[in-house]
Amino acid sequence: MDFEILFSIAGLIALLGWLCLLVSPLIPKWADWIAGMILPFILSLGYVILLVTPSPDSAGGFGTLADVRVLFSYEQAALAGWVHFLAFDLFIGAWVCRTARAEGVSFWLVAPCLPLVFLFGPAGLLTFQVIRAVRNKATEASIPA
Repeated sequence: MDFEILFSIAGLIALLGWLCLLVSPLIPKWADWIAGMILPFILSLGYVILLVTPSPDSAGGFGTLADVRVLFSYEQAALAGWVHFLAFDLFIGAWVCRTARAEGVSFWLVAPCLPLVFLFGPAGLLTFQVIRAVRNKATEASIPA
């Protein structure tokens, strides 16, 4: 199994999803399906296949940081970890776009969050949650009591 080719394919699949999210204001339903469901499913399926395919050279585990470091020194485990990140980050990016649209948050506020979700996962999610909280506070403050 050529892990470099699988790495490239997974990256292209994720990139397609992120491009869908960038144009999601123009095609919201398609973006929800493609970036929020279909492509994360494909990436997740690839992850599971990597996970259950026997690897002749596997050691390490999740018990200690040293075990994790050993585990990810093997190509198959590193690729599985990378595909895991790609699938979850894309799913969260789609959730961000869908939630923002449902709550009326401007895409101009969401757009800077997307690269953060893609590159730094939780930091992008945190940024979006802060934007939501500030926007909700501003909306509540503007409603007369």
